[in-house]
Amino acid sequence: MSLSGLNAQAILPVDGCSGALVGRVWRPDAQGPSVVAIRADASGEARVIDVTPRLPTVSDLCEQRDPAAALRGAEGEDLGSLDAILVNTPPDDRDPNRPWLLAPVDLQALKAAGVTFATSMLERVIEERARGDLAAAAAIRAEVVRLVGQDLRRLKPGSAEAMALKEVLVAQGAWSQYLEVGIGPDAEIFTKAQPLSAVGCGADAGLHPDSHWNNPEPEVALAVASDQRIVGATLANDVNLRDFEGRSALLLGKAKDNNASCALGPFLRLFDETFDLDTIRRTTVTLEVTGPDGFRMAGTSPLAEISRDPDELVAALMGHTHQYPDGALLLLGTMFAPIQDRHGPGLGFTHVENDSVVVASPELGSLVNRMRPCDACEPWTFGARALMRNLAARGFL
Repeated sequence: MSLSGLNAQAILPVDGCSGALVGRVWRPDAQGPSVVAIRADASGEARVIDVTPRLPTVSDLCEQRDPAAALRGAEGEDLGSLDAILVNTPPDDRDPNRPWLLAPVDLQALKAAGVTFATSMLERVIEERARGDLAAAAAIRAEVVRLVGQDLRRLKPGSAEAMALKEVLVAQGAWSQYLEVGIGPDAEIFTKAQPLSAVGCGADAGLHPDSHWNNPEPEVALAVASDQRIVGATLANDVNLRDFEGRSALLLGKAKDNNASCALGPFLRLFDETFDLDTIRRTTVTLEVTGPDGFRMAGTSPLAEISRDPDELVAALMGHTHQYPDGALLLLGTMFAPIQDRHGPGLGFTHVENDSVVVASPELGSLVNRMRPCDACEPWTFGARALMRNLAARGFL
C-alpha cells in the first residue's frame, strides 16, 4: 500500500467505525491540532468530527472515568470525510490549507518495552555480539541459537527455570544484558520518543542517515491513564537502528529517538464493549514492507506469544515509584526481527529510502508510512509549549 493510495477502507479496523476511535488532525484554519472522533454517517461514510471544545487533548480524554463514553457523548464540528483528509495527509502533494491526519496521542509520554518476545530477544543478543556489523550476524546467529536454543517462548521471565538457564549461560560465558531483561525478573522500559513527536498514518517515518542496518518493529501500543488504567490501544512502528544499538546498549537513545522515528496510528481505539485488553492479547500484528526496488517482506507478531503480559509491563512502567501525570503510551514490543536477505547472501534486511511499511491488525486497522532519512522528513516544531498557547488562543483551556 502506498501513501498515494490511502483511503478509509484500507486503514480502518475490520468493523469500521463500530469502535470508539479517536485521532488528531492538523487544522490550518486554527494553526494547530484538533482531537477528532471517527464516526460513520447515515450512509456509512467515515466522518471526522472535531471534539476539541469538549476534549482539548487526547490526554484529557484518557483521564476520563469512561473515555469511550466521553468520546461518544462529545458533539463537534464535522471536518469532512476521512477519505478527503487521508488524501491530503502525505507530505508530497499536501494542500497546506486543508486538514491532514496526525498521530493519535499528544501529551502522553512515549515509552516502549524491549525484548518481550523470545525471537527478538535472540536477535538483540546477536546485535550485541556483532557490535553493529551486519556481515557478521549470520555466523553469530547460528552460534547463539546453539548455545541458547531457539524456543524460549514457554520460559517465564524471572522464574526458577529462567534463573537456572542464566546460571548455565553465565558459566559458558554466553550471558547477555538482553537475556537479562528478556528472561530476568525486570522488564526493559525505555523512552521511545518525546511527547507530541510521533508521526501518524500517511506520514514519512525517519531513519538516521548514518545507519546501515535497521528495521521496522510492528507493535501494539497501550494508552495508559495516569492512574495506571489501560484505556485503549493503537498500532506502532518502533523504528530501530540495529547497528547503533548493537555497538553499545548505551546508544539506545540514538538508535530509537530520532526525528519521525516513532509512527503511531491510524487511531487510538478506546476500550468499550467491542474492544478490551483480552482482544489485544489475542490479536496478531502483521507487517508488510514493499520497496522501490521490488523487494517485498511480510511477517507476523502474535501477541499470544509475548513473554510478559501487558498488565505486567504496565506495572513495570508506572506505579508508586514512577508517575506520568499526563499518561503514557507503551509500545509492547515485537517478535518480528527480520533476517531476510535483501542486499546479498548473509547480509540480512535493512531499509532503503522510500520503502512502504504497513503495520496492521484486524481490530486496530493499518498504519502506513514511507521510510526516509530523518533529516528529509518534516521537522518536529510543534511541542507542548506551542500546544498550550494554541489551545489557550482558541479558548479551550
